Amino acid sequence: MVVLAVKPQMMKDVCQGLKSSLEPHQLIVSVAAGITCASMTQWLGEQPVVRCMPNTPSLLRQGASGLYATDNVTSEQREQAETLLAAVGVAVWVEQEKHMDAVTAVSGSGPAYFFLMMEAMTAAGVKLGLPEDIAKKLTLQTALGSALIATGSDVDAGELRRRVASPGGTTEAAIKAFQAGGFEALVETALTAADHRAAELAEQLGK
Repeated sequence: MVVLAVKPQMMKDVCQGLKSSLEPHQLIVSVAAGITCASMTQWLGEQPVVRCMPNTPSLLRQGASGLYATDNVTSEQREQAETLLAAVGVAVWVEQEKHMDAVTAVSGSGPAYFFLMMEAMTAAGVKLGLPEDIAKKLTLQTALGSALIATGSDVDAGELRRRVASPGGTTEAAIKAFQAGGFEALVETALTAADHRAAELAEQLGK
């Protein structure tokens, strides 16, 4: 197995330099964002390729990675690739390569969305009178605790939210304000923008 974890702009040159050194049917695992399997095949020939999209929490072995395999990847090679990515978090397979753009939108870029929410909550806490260090500490611990509850529960996020939001209470007031501002639609718009941009980059980088 050869893992190619280089900048997307460098991948073509790396592949062309590596091609003559590869063994027949040697598995290639690409960690370069936006590089399609078709481009890899064009540059390397008919090598089995697994394309993967990890995210930054992988640095702490808490990542989420999406994987896609070309048709000539064997079941044993799929297992090897999955074992590699599962060592740094959760690894899931998609059956259509176009869904790697959605993986990028949801989990690849996802940490930044949560960081943005943390920024906003901290700033709001400060405006409500809390010292910044306290607002930040409360926000970060709340994010961590909520993630642990969600990942450790068989109950979906919507039901967990409803359990916290007592009728007529403070949480319900906040949720109603979010929804009045079009929160869900905004999230969908943002992820769709990321999905479309991922597809655009794949087209540009494959040339």
